[in-house]
Amino acid sequence: MSDSDTDHRLDDIAVRDTRISDAIDAPMRAMVLDILSEEALTATEVHERLDDRGIDRTENTVRHHINELRDAGLVDVVRFEEGRGGTTKYYHANTIVLSYSLPDSADAAVEEMIDAAQPQITDALTTLTDEYDDAIEEIVEDMQPCEHCQTQKYETYVLLTVLRRAFVRAHRNS
Repeated sequence: MSDSDTDHRLDDIAVRDTRISDAIDAPMRAMVLDILSEEALTATEVHERLDDRGIDRTENTVRHHINELRDAGLVDVVRFEEGRGGTTKYYHANTIVLSYSLPDSADAAVEEMIDAAQPQITDALTTLTDEYDDAIEEIVEDMQPCEHCQTQKYETYVLLTVLRRAFVRAHRNS
């Protein structure tokens, strides 16, 4: 038996939502999301915050990046203010980009936490697949194939999206 035939377990899922990854492909857009994750700001205020971080771009360039993020569904216009010069839009991120790597020294603690959470996750997955199977199937039917994958894992993606978003809502409310 070769090494490639030995048991190997899947430990993680890397999510690449093309709509999101395309929108944050420019590093400055990730910075804009980071800035807008804390509070609603105008494009001018975002421009100023970027300038404080040493990013020298025109305000029009910043507006373009905000609009790209908005078009991708990552930023919302949350408020309009009428003034003498027209209408001012306030933007707020509805998605946070996390771009970290856990240190190897965290492996044992992370494994312990996984063991503690796994029974509840198993129950949640069972509930979702038992009670929402038809809805999941409808969503899957409308999904586009991943250009990188030969084996499409649509249901896994739908379930992970639900769990990720539920995590965000629970974390926000805790």
